[in-house]
Formats: sequence, C-alpha cells, structure tokens
Amino acid sequence: MGKVRIVTDSTSDIPESVRKEYGIEMVPLKVHFGTETYYDSITIQSDEFYNKLTSSPALPTTSQPSPVDFLEIYKSLTEDPGTEVISIHLSSAMSGTYQSAVLAKSLLEDKPNLTIVDSKSASYGIGLLVVAAAQAAQEGKSKDDILALIEKIRRELRIYFLVGTLDYLQKGGRIGKAAAMFGSLLNIKPILTIDDDGEVNSIDKARGHKKAMARIVELMKTDFGGKELHLTVAHSQCREAAEEFSALLQEHFHISKLTYTDIGPVIGTYTGPGTVAAFAIPAS
Repeated sequence: MGKVRIVTDSTSDIPESVRKEYGIEMVPLKVHFGTETYYDSITIQSDEFYNKLTSSPALPTTSQPSPVDFLEIYKSLTEDPGTEVISIHLSSAMSGTYQSAVLAKSLLEDKPNLTIVDSKSASYGIGLLVVAAAQAAQEGKSKDDILALIEKIRRELRIYFLVGTLDYLQKGGRIGKAAAMFGSLLNIKPILTIDDDGEVNSIDKARGHKKAMARIVELMKTDFGGKELHLTVAHSQCREAAEEFSALLQEHFHISKLTYTDIGPVIGTYTGPGTVAAFAIPAS
C-alpha cells in the first residue's frame, strides 16, 4: 500500500509544530497591508498581524494561492508513483483557494492520484479534518478510509464563535453596516457558525458576552447531549477569554481532549481581535 500525504492551506490554523509532527504540507494565503504583502503564518504570525490590524487605518486585504503554488507541492509529493495526496482547503463559499487547487490538479500532466476536498469550513474546522487525516495516514490507513473519516468528522463537527467586535465582519462584507451598528449599540452578541454550505451564519444572539457563552452551552447540549467530546478552542489575541470559555464548557461536558490554537492572519482579517471559537466533535 502506498503512502498518503496531506496538504492544506494556512487558513486551517494548525500550529507549525503539529504540521511538522504529522508531515502536513501547507500552502499559504497572502495578507496585504497597502503595498506590503505577507505570507500567512510564514512571514507574518498572529501576534504581529493583530498588532498591525489594530493600528492600521485601513482594513488589510487577502488573496488566495495561485494554481502554481499548489502545483509545486503536488509535483514534489507525487514524484513517488506510490504516493497518494489528499488536499483539504478553505470553504469554496469563502474563497477561491479550493478552485486554485482544482485548477492545479488539471495542470498535472500525468494526473496522479490526487483528491481535492472542500472542507466547507474555516480555521480549525479545517484543521480538525487535516490533523485527523494526517494521523490516519501515519497509521497506514488507505486513501478511501481517510476520505471516509474526513466526511464523518465534517458531519459531526459543530462550530460556535463570538467576535470581539462586529466591525471586521462588516468591513469584510460578511454582515451589513446597519446590523453591525445596531448590534454594537445594544451589546448584542451574535452566536456565529459555519453552515453546511460553508458560509458564516448566525444561529442565535444574546446580550453580552457571558450570556452568549451560556447560550452556546445550551446549543451544545442540544447538539451533543451527554457525549464525551474533543474540543479545540481558537482565539485571536484573547487567551484569557479562551480559557474562560473552555472552563465553562468543561463544567457542562465531559471533554477528554482539549487543545488551543490561534486564529491566523487571513481568518483574523474578517473576525478581528477578541474572537473566541469552539470546534467540538464526539470523542468516538
């Protein structure tokens, strides 16, 4: 049986140490502050990015990798005829990254065994799929088994997040200006998710951060009942809030695995600092 290698992009927000541990290849998106261009999680890290974001007069922009960026990695991985590649990427509803990967595959002359997966997710919603796939690959699982595992996790995954301010979602075109202004004035916190179509969607709202977190507990009880959970809490420059969030969830759920990660520069362009997010799946 040949090897299976896993590729992703930088919006999966997987720590570099984890990528190295499991041999995960990562193609970066770009962040642009005026004339300055940075490669997400390579030439700019989260802390530097959020410091620049809060001091910059204009919102940065982002851009997807080119097909050539993917092509170079795909060629290097498929030099060995026995290697199969699974490439898992940011929701196609949010970015053209997935389409760039598909186009790169079409440019490969020998059409190697390469499968491109639309995660229909973002941040560690992609990361969970990627890390689970890479772990299974290290265990010697087949490509078909890994693809089935990815689909299982995608079905079971629940995402809930709260932003520190609605300004960045509004500036990035994710919500209307009136909704952002109204929410800010009344301290309304929308409880956001990524829906089955891979788009950001509001599932509920509450007045104030603590009430919003309490409401997420109620939503998770409906989604998971008494199941044991694996939980990842992601945050943008607010580790204390992330730990408070996870402590609340641990009061109500049996969490057998808890990890933290940073929300990286590209996703952070749209969520801003002060965002906390929970990515939860059943333990088995």
